[in-house]
Amino acid sequence: MASKSKQEWRETTLASALKRFPERQDKFETTSNIEVDTVYTPEDSADFDYLRDLGYPGEYPFTRGVQPDMYRGRVWTMRQYAGFGSAEETNQRYHYLLEQGQTGLSVAFDLPTQIGYDSDHLLARGEVGKVGVAVDSLQDMETIFEGIPLDKISTSMTINAPCAPILAMYIAVAKKQGIESAKLDGTTQNDVLKEYIARGTYIFPPKPSIRLIADTAAYCSKYLPRWNYINIAGYHIREAGSTAAQEIGFTLADAIEYVQAIIDTGLDVDSFAPRISWIFQTHNNFFEEVAKLRALRRLWAKIMKERFDAKNPRSWMFRTHVQTGGVTLTSQQPMNNIVRATVQALAAVLGGVQSLAISCYDEGHCIPTEDAVRQSLRLQQILAYESNVADVADPLGGSYYTEFLTNKLEEEASKYIAKIDNLGGAAAAIEQGYQQREIQEASYHYQQEIESGKRVVVGVNKFISPSPKITLSRVGPEVEINQKKKLVQIKNGRDNDKVKQTLKRLEDVARGKDNTMPAFLECVEAYATLGEMCDVLRKVFGTQKEFLAF
Repeated sequence: MASKSKQEWRETTLASALKRFPERQDKFETTSNIEVDTVYTPEDSADFDYLRDLGYPGEYPFTRGVQPDMYRGRVWTMRQYAGFGSAEETNQRYHYLLEQGQTGLSVAFDLPTQIGYDSDHLLARGEVGKVGVAVDSLQDMETIFEGIPLDKISTSMTINAPCAPILAMYIAVAKKQGIESAKLDGTTQNDVLKEYIARGTYIFPPKPSIRLIADTAAYCSKYLPRWNYINIAGYHIREAGSTAAQEIGFTLADAIEYVQAIIDTGLDVDSFAPRISWIFQTHNNFFEEVAKLRALRRLWAKIMKERFDAKNPRSWMFRTHVQTGGVTLTSQQPMNNIVRATVQALAAVLGGVQSLAISCYDEGHCIPTEDAVRQSLRLQQILAYESNVADVADPLGGSYYTEFLTNKLEEEASKYIAKIDNLGGAAAAIEQGYQQREIQEASYHYQQEIESGKRVVVGVNKFISPSPKITLSRVGPEVEINQKKKLVQIKNGRDNDKVKQTLKRLEDVARGKDNTMPAFLECVEAYATLGEMCDVLRKVFGTQKEFLAF
């Protein structure tokens, strides 16, 4: 006889089965330590209200997606993360990817560029071009985008502390191509708070860093209406070892800090909020990752509508890029990473992302080779055009398990946001080491599970076999040598009196309250280097030391 309730089923049908075949572990949990039951039924969502909690795709609270028909109109933007070595090599890789069917560009910058040093700086030694492309001046940016019309492609740039001068270089390249700023489409990451929490490529203290973000927001709102001036990043918080719930809570708390800071400059929330964008990871716990993206959309819609009183529905929309989890890649048995990436990419698509990058199978060893990046792009194309998963908006919506996880992640993330509010906001909490300690503890717990064998990582702590040799991508010392030569040529060939004038103008503006973006544009067009501009700001703003957390 069929059970009439979940409890009756548990006491009869399930109990009988468990006597014969016990479950393989005492407790099942997601990576956010949410305990998972054997099965989910309507009883687990007794207070569920369809219109309040889900609604329809393209309508508040956007749980089911920001577009009414999602991918039936057009599929997500395929934007493989790329950039390495010299500007010339990166330009070649971009042309190759576009020829292979990629639909957007994504720029990876090397570490010296990310922390505002030129390639000839002592601290840049040995790092030039290694984890991204070296950009010292407008000349490098011109080379990167040579032959690529910037009004025909969207570009994402993973740059944070020196975002303003890098964006100024991109605007200047467009100007040289005869393209108006208003036609530019793309994103700059520009999220410095997560640098203090998780990544470390900061330059200045929080207050002036947030001022620079507010300056780019105000400038883009006026002159680059199609540009996402900030790409708030849960990706790196998760990469540092957070749980999915922490990834949601800490990232949204950062966003709250930015929105309030920009409002405090006098801008109306609806004048800038529609261009806020995001980047997150997806990991291997498939259903949790789908639920995470749904919970993020609903939470952000509520925050913008209820906390900030935004009136424009576009201000409520959570539009995100996802890259599959770099930290989940293993150097052992690297071809297994293709399977991991497939699971993670499918979670991103079913979660309703706007653009996607798939980490390549060889990234546990090196910057992706041409073969590896093509394979990742093909994986995206197979999902888009062969799997039919893009035919229905939010196909997992209404699943008892999916809705349970969505609600639970929203609940847990909201607790983190409330805690950060009580500490004085995201920046104040960072200074107290709160987010850093929480991530350290989560990361340590996760690693303990791997080392004890409780959490299986195929090829690492179980099912171990010899790893095949793969072709590795290498960036040689000639990149650094050539960048230094170019810097000498630039400084000898430019009008150095004009450079001095523009740098002095930047210093004066930085000491005052005017928007810094026009001053950066003047410096860039005079071929002042990134290091020279950032040195001016170091002089005015000072530099940030690490917030230690134990």
